[in-house]
Amino acid sequence: MSLRPHLLAPTRAVLAAAVLSAVACSQRASTTVFLGAAAPLGSAVGDANMKGFELALDEINAAPGHSYKFDKVIRDDSAKGDRAAIVAQEFVNDPRVVAVVGHVNSGTMMAAARIYDGGHLPAVATSATSPSLTGISPWAFRVIASDSLNGLTVATHMGKLGKRRAMILYENNSYGRGLAESFRRAFAGEIVGMDPISDLAGEDLEPFLTWIKQKQVDMVFVAGSATSGLGFLKEARRQQITAALVGGNGWTVLSTDPIAEGAYFPTPFNSADPRPDVQAFVNAYKARYGETPNAYAALAYDATKLVAQAIDKVGPNRSKIRDYLAHLDAPYVGVTGRTIFGDNGDPKDKSMIMMKIHDRAVMAEANQ
Repeated sequence: MSLRPHLLAPTRAVLAAAVLSAVACSQRASTTVFLGAAAPLGSAVGDANMKGFELALDEINAAPGHSYKFDKVIRDDSAKGDRAAIVAQEFVNDPRVVAVVGHVNSGTMMAAARIYDGGHLPAVATSATSPSLTGISPWAFRVIASDSLNGLTVATHMGKLGKRRAMILYENNSYGRGLAESFRRAFAGEIVGMDPISDLAGEDLEPFLTWIKQKQVDMVFVAGSATSGLGFLKEARRQQITAALVGGNGWTVLSTDPIAEGAYFPTPFNSADPRPDVQAFVNAYKARYGETPNAYAALAYDATKLVAQAIDKVGPNRSKIRDYLAHLDAPYVGVTGRTIFGDNGDPKDKSMIMMKIHDRAVMAEANQ
């Protein structure tokens, strides 16, 4: 008796299963998935964010092994809460959008998070750091540490540098207030004063700097964005303030301006990090845009790749993507470090490093 027919039957079954699997993978690979992205377009912060986002998408689409092709729906939130809420509602109402990368600013993310919560759309903020975002919605995540940690990082490092008398200026918004309060609680020296300033360009800061100069502080901490930071630095240089000048993570975009020489700021990303994945990102970014990536670009890059990983694993389903992000089996290792979320949507154990601006470049401070 021949055994050949009995041997061929399972072989045909295996081949049939392989063909069906290949067809299914091909169909998934031909499916286009849309990600929403929101930022203040036209600003240095927003442009860097979008460059990181688009670079990540293009790399994902060019790499083999991904289940889907990715496209984007980009909206300008103008760094304004009311506009961010409108953008968020547009994303919620668009059935193509399965997740959002953004928002960039704390105030815009706070306004948008409530919309995403009601519309059940997962969103991963890139650089929004306000402590008020912690636990704001089970649909909201962020890939940057809260200012509760960032203020501690600044206070600890400046203490190591021997700074004992500090003045605090803070943007009178959720970001500035949270960062200033975090620094105030952590600083071991004397807080000489703590005053609010505008988050808009054009405020007359001469009275503040005149008073600071009289008080002979040895550091000034400006808890704010690059917008208020630039105005502050111009007036500080005009009055020849000799105290150490320290800003929030938004000061990273001021690093190429000579007026920021010698200033300090915290950041989650160091382009000089020797890790191969970091240098691959830096080189790809330089080749495409002709400049070195900053933290805004790196955070958007990581957030985009993390969201794409979730979709590859569970498919383009909003609820499943949210559940995947909330219960990662292992940290996602990106160019800004390891990311795994706590129950409150904040990354666990993600740190900041202190940088100093020198010769239009940034250098990591020693002894951190």
